[in-house]
Order: sequence, then structure tokens, then C-alpha cells
Amino acid sequence: MTGEIETLADLSKHYKDSVPADLREAKSFEWYLEEVYADPKIARNAHQRVADMFDFYGTRYDEDAGVVEYLMASEDPLHNGENVFYGREVHESIHEFVNKVKSGARGLGPEKRIKLLLGPVGSGKSHFDWLSRRYFEDYTMRDEGRMYTFRWSNLGDVIRDQDPADDVVTSPMNQDPLVLLPQEQRDIVIEQLNENLDAPYTIRNDQALDPASEFYMDRLLAHYDDDLESVLENHIEIIRLVASENKRQCVETFEPKDKKNQDETELTGDVNYSKLAVYGESDPRAFDYAGAFCNANRGIFSGEELLKLQREFLYDFLHASQEQTIKPKNNPRIDIDQVIVGRTNMPEYREKKGDEKMEAFNDRTKRIDFPYVLEYEQESEIYRKMLRNADVPDIHVEPHTLEMSGLFGVLTRIVEPDSDTISLVQKAKAYNGELDDGDDIDVRKLREEGEAKADIAEGMDGVSARFIGDEIAEAIMDATHRGRSYLSPLSSFTHLGENLETHGSIPEESLERYHRYLEMVREEYKERAIEDVRHALAYDIDEIRRQGEKYMDHVMAYIDDATVEDELTGRDQDPDEKFLRAVEEKLNIPEDRKDDFRQEVSNWVSRRAREGTSFNPQDNDRLRRALERKLWEDKKHNINFSALVSANELDDDERNAWIDALVEQGYSRDGAREVLEFAGAEVAKSELEG
Repeated sequence: MTGEIETLADLSKHYKDSVPADLREAKSFEWYLEEVYADPKIARNAHQRVADMFDFYGTRYDEDAGVVEYLMASEDPLHNGENVFYGREVHESIHEFVNKVKSGARGLGPEKRIKLLLGPVGSGKSHFDWLSRRYFEDYTMRDEGRMYTFRWSNLGDVIRDQDPADDVVTSPMNQDPLVLLPQEQRDIVIEQLNENLDAPYTIRNDQALDPASEFYMDRLLAHYDDDLESVLENHIEIIRLVASENKRQCVETFEPKDKKNQDETELTGDVNYSKLAVYGESDPRAFDYAGAFCNANRGIFSGEELLKLQREFLYDFLHASQEQTIKPKNNPRIDIDQVIVGRTNMPEYREKKGDEKMEAFNDRTKRIDFPYVLEYEQESEIYRKMLRNADVPDIHVEPHTLEMSGLFGVLTRIVEPDSDTISLVQKAKAYNGELDDGDDIDVRKLREEGEAKADIAEGMDGVSARFIGDEIAEAIMDATHRGRSYLSPLSSFTHLGENLETHGSIPEESLERYHRYLEMVREEYKERAIEDVRHALAYDIDEIRRQGEKYMDHVMAYIDDATVEDELTGRDQDPDEKFLRAVEEKLNIPEDRKDDFRQEVSNWVSRRAREGTSFNPQDNDRLRRALERKLWEDKKHNINFSALVSANELDDDERNAWIDALVEQGYSRDGAREVLEFAGAEVAKSELEG
């Protein structure tokens, strides 16, 4: 433990500082009116408050992906990054969700729709929903997100049949205090609020008081001869309202239960049987406002696995979304104000999609697709986050391990390309942003083809990050039990391959295809392992710089149709085409594209020269890779690759130097030995075959 130990006094102070100063204070209606005139946003509705919440924690525009990222999802400041979301597709979905909430805030229609998050299992839709609720709770604790409700007091002084236990009654629906004003007077206040409001929306509130509050208001107005001021001064206290899912206050989750036991009163509330003997059956004071829609008022309603509910039960959602009211059994309608979010998986959606009897429900639903991540490096960050958030054994994760696991996941999710000119792995690399300037690949067209061919959308099927994360965890524990201090791609491939058949969510008809994809990933890793070993065995910075300068001298001479001085004789000669092509072929640049590449590199050098930056081939990724591979070709004939497989056949100093070079690339020493043997065996085999 580092730092000073927190005392109880310290902890108490931290807590007190985190609580709104006015949380326990009761204020007058006059005070509330002054506050809301000064800050009209206090009177926002649920969609407006939730929309502002997303912006409050910050936004960032990702120019590369062309997507707005909300920092609560891309950085998670409240939880030190523990719940960060990765992947362009996921942030696009979050942005689409927020846009629908913002449209609802403006009264454009989505406020009367269910926001349905649709995606495969493990795509993160439930976690995003959970995170939104946590941030809404936090936002309402802050001045920027504050909201208020009211409670009735001293009721027994006027209403003689009032139960003494009910002398003070908090607004059952946590309504905004403005609803205490009759609509005509309320509209006057709201008009003045909107004159001072700095927001893209306008304040609206045409809700009726809940039935119990309506009862109290009628009785009190009758007592005070319709003197509204006396009613509000003597019997209304304004209190701070903070969202809390644990308290079922402004945030509520609802999940399907056994169909036989499902009851609509779970949504709309029911009779409070303990009050029946006191008030009688038809008295609104005998109603228990404990339904999920009641609890979620002023905030967020979250419906888990929404489409698993019976069709008849979903009808309650029609009124809740479209009419923004609920109609409890044997009770008047009750106005509600909340963002209704539903979640569902693919099988339930497909089943309900073609059901004509679900047409009305579907029409009141705004679907937001929540796919799997389709960039494998972003996918690998999900596994990295998983390891950060867990008590991982002291084990070293070798280079490419998480990325190759992510590549396998992405291959199962993307649609195979139509064109024979690009492979599935190349498509995954294109989605990952691995495009060279000379590559003739249109990523937008690939995405459009994928969306057109997919059943619902690309990324809505395949292997989940949850499954792959579980296999990585199992591979880590297996390595620990075997006394191995590292986790390599080879061991993760083994666990993925062995457990595909045993995973319940993977269709049997997909198994053969997934095993084929795993072999593709093995081949991709083989190339990367050989590249790493190539770098370790043949890397020479000075030689690469010298070869790079030579290449550029000959390229410039070629472009200018000039000669170049021979290094040995000092005589002028034509550009060495054989040398130029030897470098370019290492990048698979065909003869008919060589001029494009040479001009590209020439432009790059000229641009850097204008900026005052000297030439260094290390700064150009494509040129560096080409020169490294050329150097490898020149040196590999002096390396005994077969000896790499056996430690006994190599000089220890030479082998240790290679291991040190791999350690500099991020390998552990044991992992470096494994990749040396693996890549050495593969190169030796290819040399024999060649």
C-alpha cells in the first residue's frame, strides 16, 4: 500500500463532498420558481436531460473513422476507463442512439418511440445500457443535471380522513413541481422559461398530476377557496431528486419472467392492499405506484430481452411509448416522462420481425443495431481491457496474441467479399485501416457490399468477444498450471480450436467455416512471426539507411531521366532498374505500378525536404518494410534456419543476441525462444520447398 491511510474522518468528508448540498433541504415552491427562472434547464424533460448528459461528459470527433465519440463510452471518466467501448461500429451505434434521444428532446417523434438495441449476444448493448444508467445517476447528482420534485405536507390538518402515516407524501411519480400549476398558468411560466433558455430544444410540460396528487390538490383548493398560493405555501415542499436504480428512483430495469407469472401490474402498479381498509377501493390514495414505468419516471426505463415478452404484454409499451401514459387496472391514466430503452438478441428479433400482429409495436420502435467490432486491433483492446480489470497471474502476453485472436473474431463476423481480387483476411485488414497508398481497395464499397449481403447488418453474426475472452483466460490459466510464464498466439489458437464445438452459441453448420478461418489466422501469424524473426536476425539500421539513400538516388534519377554516380567507379550510369525492382518486389508492387510507387516516395521525400526534415527511410513505413525484406533476402543464406529449432546447434552468444533483439520487440525470453523455433522451422520448410 502506498500513500497515507484514509481515516474515517477522511472517508466521511469524501462522501459529504460528493453529495449535493441541497439533497436534504426542503424548499418552498416560490424558491423553485425563482431557481427555474434563473436556470430553465432544471425543468427539462427526460429526453432533454439524457441528451445533455451525453454531451456533458465530453465528445470527440474521430476524423479517421468519421464518428462522434462520447467520452463516457470512449474513456469512461467515472470508472477510470474500466468500461471503455472500442470499435468504429459500436461508436456509430452509440452516436445513433444519442441522435434519437436528441431528436426526442426536440419533440421530433423519437420521444414517443422505444429505442431498441438490437445485436448478437456479447456485442456490448447491455453494458452500454448499464453505463448510461450509471452516468445518468451521476449527472443528476451534479448542478448541471439537477432536478427537483415535491412532497405534500400537513395533509392531516385539512383532509380529515387522511391516514396519520400519510401526513407527508412524496410525489408518487416524482413529477416536476411545475405540474402543480394549472396548465394555463404553467404555460405562462414555460413561455418565460423558453425566452431565457440556451438550448437546441424548448421546455414543454403538459402533464397532468398523478391521480393521488390530483386528489390532494382538489381537496386543498376546496379548503382554501381556490387560493393556489396558500395550497403551495402551506402544503408543498420542494426536494432534490437524484436518480438511483437501487432505490428504483428515475431509473428502472425490467426483465421477462415466466410467461404464466408475468403480470401487467409489474409495469403499471397495483392496488396497495394495506390502504384499502383505510381509503376504500376506488380512492386514488389506495394505489401503489410501484410499477416499473412509475419508478422510471423522469429518467430511464430499461427493458431487458424485451421481445421475449408475450405479445399481449407488449401492448402496455404501446401506450407508454406513443401516448406517454400508462393505464393501470381500475385506475385513471397516468402521464409518464422517460426514455424507454429495450434490448433484444437476434433470434427473438427475427421471430417477431415477420409477425403481422406485431406491426403496431414495431412501428413504435426505433431500432439501433449494436454489432460486434469489425476492426481486429480494436477487438484486441477489448481483451486487453478484460486483462486490466482482472487479477491476472504474472504472465507475459506475447506480441500478436490478442491481435490474432481479434482477427479470428472479425473473420467470423464479416461477409466474404464478392471479388476474387481480395481475400477475407485482406478485407479484415482493410477494415482495420491497413491500407497502403497504392492499394486498390475501396473500403466504403466493401462495407456497402457487406451490408447488402448480410441478413440484417454486417457484424450481427459470428463469434463474440466474450467467447474469445473466455478462451484467452483459459489459456492463461493453462499456461500457469504448466509453469509457463507467457501466453503466445500458438496456445490461444489451440484453445480456440478445441472449444469451438463445445460453445453453445456457435451453430454447428458454422464450425467447419470457423476452423477454416482459424487456419487463415495461423497463416497470418506465421507471416508476422517470420517478420519479427527477420527483423531480429538481419536488422541493421546503418545498412537500411545506406540502402534507402541508394534507392532514393536511383528513383530521383529515374524520374528526372538522369544518371547517377556509381559508388565504386565514380562514373555516371543509368538508374539500376534491377536494384529498384528488388526493393519494390518486396512489397508485391507489380511492374505496371512501379512508377506510381516511385512518384509516391519521391513526393514524400520532397515534402519532408520543404519542411526541413532530413531523409530517413525509417520514417516511411512502406519503404522501411521493403528495405528490411531486401536486407533479409541478402542475409538469409548465411543463416542456418534448421538450427533455430534446436538450441544445441547454435552458438549461445549468437542465439542470445537474437533473443535480445526479440525482447526489444516486446517478447519475453521464453516467448522469444518459441517464436525463433516456430519461425525457423517455417522458413526452413519453405527454403526446402523452394
